[in-house]
Amino acid sequence: MKIAVIGAGFAGVASAKVLTELGHDITVFEKAPDVGGVWSRTRRYPGLTTQNNKDSYTLSDLRMPKAFPEWLSGEQVQTYLEMYVEKFELAPMIRLSTEVRSAQPAGGGGWDITSRDSTSGAGGEAADHFDHLVVASGVFSEPFAPAYDGVDELEAAGGQVLAASQLHDLESVKGKDVVIVGYGKSACDVAVEIAKEAASTTVVARQLLWKMPRKIKGVLNYKMLLLTRLGEGLFPYQSIRGAEKMLHAGGSKIAGSMVGSVESVTTGQLKLKKLGLLPKGQFTDIARATVSLATEGFFEGVEAGDIAIERDTEIAAFVVKDGKAYAELANGRALPADVVVTATGFKQELPFFSEEIQGQLTDDNGDYQLFRQIMPLNVHDLTFAGYNSSFFSPLSAEMSAVWIGSYLAGGHDLPPAPEMESHVAERLAWMRERTDGRHARGTNVIPFSMHNIDEVLDDVGLDVSRPTRALQWLLPINPKAYASITPRLVQKVATRG
Repeated sequence: MKIAVIGAGFAGVASAKVLTELGHDITVFEKAPDVGGVWSRTRRYPGLTTQNNKDSYTLSDLRMPKAFPEWLSGEQVQTYLEMYVEKFELAPMIRLSTEVRSAQPAGGGGWDITSRDSTSGAGGEAADHFDHLVVASGVFSEPFAPAYDGVDELEAAGGQVLAASQLHDLESVKGKDVVIVGYGKSACDVAVEIAKEAASTTVVARQLLWKMPRKIKGVLNYKMLLLTRLGEGLFPYQSIRGAEKMLHAGGSKIAGSMVGSVESVTTGQLKLKKLGLLPKGQFTDIARATVSLATEGFFEGVEAGDIAIERDTEIAAFVVKDGKAYAELANGRALPADVVVTATGFKQELPFFSEEIQGQLTDDNGDYQLFRQIMPLNVHDLTFAGYNSSFFSPLSAEMSAVWIGSYLAGGHDLPPAPEMESHVAERLAWMRERTDGRHARGTNVIPFSMHNIDEVLDDVGLDVSRPTRALQWLLPINPKAYASITPRLVQKVATRG
């Protein structure tokens, strides 16, 4: 088939590699001037690092360079993706600086894609037809910024509001009063770097999240706790089977006590009570949206007075007094605000689709209706890769590509349409309830990363061995264990042919 892939992050390049090995003709459209997706140099903010250690944040068939540190910088992740493209000779099929303007179903099947140069918009638009379309533009494609009153006044006074991904250096905050909105990973990452240059650095957090130290008591790497099947099993899945039944027997006493002990150690190690930063709720809430690692130097900066926290509040409006801009908070305080950095999440927009198609892809809640996070229920010749945000996002995206390749080759059958519809509806309802609505429009599978990969590979009829899966209960998941999956799929398809 002639297949278009939108996006050249982990999901896009993995899809290109897998589908090429299955004999398809692939074209990848990437709006940025480089591969990388969220790791592109156009989106990296100061202090950006991975939450995973380098051994777990890879695709299956290329390890991170030994010279890279355990916790990777954004630049190093992007370098890894460049290495991946070079190793598997994907560059000729990737159109960089090319934005997909529209994607429309063609009358006889397939998709008509209209694209143009994204750097200048010059040169007119190009039109291509493809038999199939893979959307790999990612769940973190466009930053979301709240709508505030008084932004025009703030900018007229010389201030600025920008998303964290738009802050590429610290020159614009040097000697300034900076307000950072949010309390997730990006907010804390950028706060540490900004505090080194700014006159004042204040984080405004509507809700505090639980943070996880990279190393418990400075010794035990968090990957030994949460990047294993045992760590995943501490949280009850939609259906509990096998060894997980033991963990959650008797009112979840075993799992609850294990998670509770981590909460106690984390509270003490990060000095959350002393700093007045103990989140509401329990540590198990860490799995509702995403696990956020404590940024190195963040809580130390709070303790030293370099970073201030305004908790359980939000910006009500911006005002200017005597030529100086201030952020007025809902709690009545006013903060000097020369620069406002919003680290408030992302919009999952697909601007190349018409409103009609977007309506067919989502339910009444605006959540994506995707079987296995991949297959739309109501739109043909279309699949999604990487719409299963997980602890192991590169591996999860790669296994999505394997599922797509198998499906296109007739390697596995889909359940009847009513069964898929029921499955998706039940899954979305469970996700909404479990996360209190913070399931990223149905794309966030954290903390059930391996459950998702298992279901995907079970459909395909390929998986790692039972001894490997048993070992994953005690040791962190190693994507390299899945390196044989694509070659085995290629062989399976060839044998069927």
